[in-house]
Amino acid sequence: MKIVSIGEVLWDVIEGQEYLGGAPFNFAAHLRRLGHTVFFVSGVGRDLRGERVLQKMTELGLSAEYVSRVEEAATGWVEVTLDAGGQPHFIIHRPAAYDFARLSEMELQRLSFEQPDWIYFGTLLQMSPQAKSLTAALLARNKSARRFYDVNLRPGCYEAGLVRELMSQATVVKLNEDEAAEMAQMFGCPRHASLEEFCRSYSGEFGWEAVCVTRGARGCVLLIGGEYIEANGYQVKVADTVGAGDAFAAAFLHGLSSGWPPPRIADFANRVGALVASRSGGIPIWTAEELSH
Repeated sequence: MKIVSIGEVLWDVIEGQEYLGGAPFNFAAHLRRLGHTVFFVSGVGRDLRGERVLQKMTELGLSAEYVSRVEEAATGWVEVTLDAGGQPHFIIHRPAAYDFARLSEMELQRLSFEQPDWIYFGTLLQMSPQAKSLTAALLARNKSARRFYDVNLRPGCYEAGLVRELMSQATVVKLNEDEAAEMAQMFGCPRHASLEEFCRSYSGEFGWEAVCVTRGARGCVLLIGGEYIEANGYQVKVADTVGAGDAFAAAFLHGLSSGWPPPRIADFANRVGALVASRSGGIPIWTAEELSH
């Protein structure tokens, strides 16, 4: 596959240690590890953290061709605190350099020439008018690309109208069960509705090909082409869950684009998500061989 991932790249500061992250960046790095071609679109500041982002991208085999160097703000960073179960809580410092990502006309043309199969986007970046305009330009110029919307609701970084707009632009949607409950509250879905009812309702309304809801250690539910399944997760000793959902999303898209049956997609994505949760940071090193253990 060829995938354009647009969104935030930042440093997660966890207990004094800095880990490279940002959901769209984590997603891009894990998809690259799965063997796909990824064009990552974002922005970094002209600072030491920005230099470290670009260096790390090279190490991960990701091109920095479409990462802007911006003057307006510093490279993004987030304070992360972990609860007893390894669940993260975020304090996001904005504006950040990724809010000012830009592409020249020539760069937009080059990306379109690549004929990407997918464009990935989340919610947080779209709160920036400049970044939202850039995302719209990418979608408009690549109409044949399918759209993967990873909801990723962060406190203070979403609005109901924006979420609904992004839902309407998506081909495939991934979210967690807390986000499903939040969306149900925002949009008036009955509170007693099951996850299956939630998936079928919004897939029907927006014409999604697939929707996936993650449930942490309890696995996930998938609705693909009318087939609904619930898949159990894997029990691991959690280091932290930062990036586990992004790794899951990459594995989910890998299986979906490979044409795998839904049970195989769900099991593979659960394995990848659990493996990443067992290690610190959003993009720890892992190999395909480890997934079979």
